[in-house]
Amino acid sequence: MTVVEVALQVNGKPVSHKVPARTHLGDFLRDHVRLTGTHLGCEHGVCGACTVLIDGQPARSCITFAAACSGRHVTTIEGYDGDPVMERLRAAFTRHHALQCGYCTPGMLATARDIVLRLPDADESRVRLELSGNLCRCTGYMGIVGAVMSVLEDLRTQPDPAVQALRAAGGAALPATPPQPTAFQAFAPAQSAAAPQAAASEPPARSAAGKANAIQESFEVPFPADKVWEFMVDLPAVAACLPGATIESQEGDRVKGKVAIKFGPMSAAFNGSARLERDDAAKRAVFRGAGQDTLSQSRATGDIAYRVEPAGTGSRVHVELQYSLQGPLAQFSRSGLVQDFVRRMIAEFGRNVSARLAAPSDGAPMPQAKLSPAAMFFDVLWGRIKRWFKGG
Repeated sequence: MTVVEVALQVNGKPVSHKVPARTHLGDFLRDHVRLTGTHLGCEHGVCGACTVLIDGQPARSCITFAAACSGRHVTTIEGYDGDPVMERLRAAFTRHHALQCGYCTPGMLATARDIVLRLPDADESRVRLELSGNLCRCTGYMGIVGAVMSVLEDLRTQPDPAVQALRAAGGAALPATPPQPTAFQAFAPAQSAAAPQAAASEPPARSAAGKANAIQESFEVPFPADKVWEFMVDLPAVAACLPGATIESQEGDRVKGKVAIKFGPMSAAFNGSARLERDDAAKRAVFRGAGQDTLSQSRATGDIAYRVEPAGTGSRVHVELQYSLQGPLAQFSRSGLVQDFVRRMIAEFGRNVSARLAAPSDGAPMPQAKLSPAAMFFDVLWGRIKRWFKGG
């Protein structure tokens, strides 16, 4: 994986971190700069929750490469202290009850600020058109539109020199004849510089093109590679080693079942199906699956590629997990804590494989592996806290 150094200004302060070239700006801000006010929703540039300012212009941080922003100025919801427009908008959002759960609010405020600066004479239909790229599932938009309109009307009645200065510095002129909102028009994010050549030249993933997250780990097993491979293509045996996984039916290399996950406040049970693609000669396999959580209606897709090779007197199993989440649970999929949790799960899986291979085979069904999600969650959290204090 190509690693690049990203150096930019965030809320007026220089920030520099080494990250994978394909890291998106939203993940960079949340996971590396620790500014979690930028919310990730759809992760496809549709919902607008992740909107930030890049050189003063609204942009979708979930589809903008962090490396493409090197040398530029990024403003997040945490960086508006002293901004005359945002001060008015925050008061208006409170006065007009323009938020409920608040998840869309950081992106909504960034877009609203752009409207106030760029379109001082906008009417309600134009404001609704401009807001059409920011989705809210709570308010019905009445309060949001009312808040933006109230700020525009106040500024028309009593012009603010500080706001006028901002308009002169970066606001675009309003067209003489504003376009009529006859059809939905998607939000147009600011154009960003091309991603670095190293990132652009990376080959697409062999088994899971389009998956949002990738984790690579390995573990050792004190048994010959042939014996480990025989175990790793036995789907019921493998599922019994993975806490939370249950196979309900099997036809050849295809299975249907459920994977239950609990991580801190997040709890889900994905029902779905998967198939195993195997290369016995190379001792390689890819387990492709998809499922849906019945409670949140979130969908998950993922590939687990693994390879067994001799290592000393035993074997080493290389595991590459690529996965993506769509729906309400997508906000959790990329957090550093969740990725640490997945790595611990892979390590636990390796220990279970060793234990099952060491146990005598009497033909009885293998009991399902158990795990304390709470204990692992706090173990991962404590590990992260220790790294933070050590500067890691």
